[in-house]
Amino acid sequence: MRFDDRVDAGRRLAARLAHLRGEHPVVLGLPRGGVPVAFQVAHALGAPLDVIIVRKLGVPYHRELGFGALGEGGVRVVRDDIMRMSRVDEDDLAEVQRDEQVQLERQAEKFRGGRSRIPLEGRTVIVVDDGIATGSTASAACKVARAQGADRVVLAVPVASPDAVEALRSEADELVYLDAPPLFSAVGEWYRDFSQTEDDEVVALLNRDTTASEHPAAHHIHAATPVGLPVDGRRVTLDGDLTMPPGAPAVVIFAHGSGSSRHSPRNRAVAATLNRAGLGTLLFDLLTDEEAQDRAKVFAVEFLAGRLTEVTDFLRRESVPLCYFGASTGAAAALWAAADAGEGGVSSVVSRGGRPDLAADRLARVRAPTLLLVGGLDRTVLDLNRQAAARLDCENRLVVVDGATHLFEEPGALETVAELACEWFTEHLP
Repeated sequence: MRFDDRVDAGRRLAARLAHLRGEHPVVLGLPRGGVPVAFQVAHALGAPLDVIIVRKLGVPYHRELGFGALGEGGVRVVRDDIMRMSRVDEDDLAEVQRDEQVQLERQAEKFRGGRSRIPLEGRTVIVVDDGIATGSTASAACKVARAQGADRVVLAVPVASPDAVEALRSEADELVYLDAPPLFSAVGEWYRDFSQTEDDEVVALLNRDTTASEHPAAHHIHAATPVGLPVDGRRVTLDGDLTMPPGAPAVVIFAHGSGSSRHSPRNRAVAATLNRAGLGTLLFDLLTDEEAQDRAKVFAVEFLAGRLTEVTDFLRRESVPLCYFGASTGAAAALWAAADAGEGGVSSVVSRGGRPDLAADRLARVRAPTLLLVGGLDRTVLDLNRQAAARLDCENRLVVVDGATHLFEEPGALETVAELACEWFTEHLP
């Protein structure tokens, strides 16, 4: 079996993995070539996509001979038998691990841009590569995924050598492959186009939403347009992603929390739900890369609210109603900006796990209908939102999402947030 390219291989592989949809898996691509294949799998299953970064621990005098592997989160898998046979002691292990840890962190930063990896605890994890020759990297990836808390590990590839297939059967709970040709010499020979996958392509795929297809309403895929947003008298340009479905009745402007950015996977998941409902969205960086290093600016709510107000004024050229979705400290900036905008400034506001107390002096001036969403287990923030609801002098509602913590990472919690936000925005269109 030959494949046109990695996209073709990914689509065919996804068809063989359809039985896993009900397990709500996480799909992990091995960089670089495994990510384009994994993207097609994740998109078909409506599953989140991430990379699994693995660094081989090689014998000091023969680095090609691996005695273990290193993964993110401090995970280390070591073969004691190979260490003994190769006479690798604890000092050798520490030295090799230091070197590989540096490379691992560099790769993680390059591919994720500072975003946290998707938690694997208790999840079904599908590890995907574009093919397997020897199986050493795939084996390490399976071990690392399990050590990071995966409940079930599925290894899936379009093509593999027969020897690798036999060796890997015990590494995963399920091994899925489309072909294991007996005359196997290299992965690339089974692809008509096996050109190198560049880092930029990996980053771009990781930033795209893959969860749309798990919803029946996902009949339109809306592409985001990169935009430059001038602020501070056009002295500074902020990066943003604007998505405008045809005939969008409103645009929801996202204000992310401290330590996050327009690439926030949680905000992007909410934005994808809004896009499928026909609403436009703008996710943008409130700060430049340099400003984001200044912790004082990260928590300067008045400054952030000013930025949000400038971006709002810029976006009025779309001639549609504007709404705010704020998360954590971003919710405080959204409420502050809504208060300064006055009557008719923005149509509505939704706060996810917000810190309205940071905009306490402005709450009584907010006129836009406001929905406060808080996790039931996020007790401190819940108390702050109850106090804020009492101070708001506008239509408002506090909804507690049972069993959810501050980041709404629990199964179904973020989907609930997205659905409630979508209902609030659409119900309060002028």
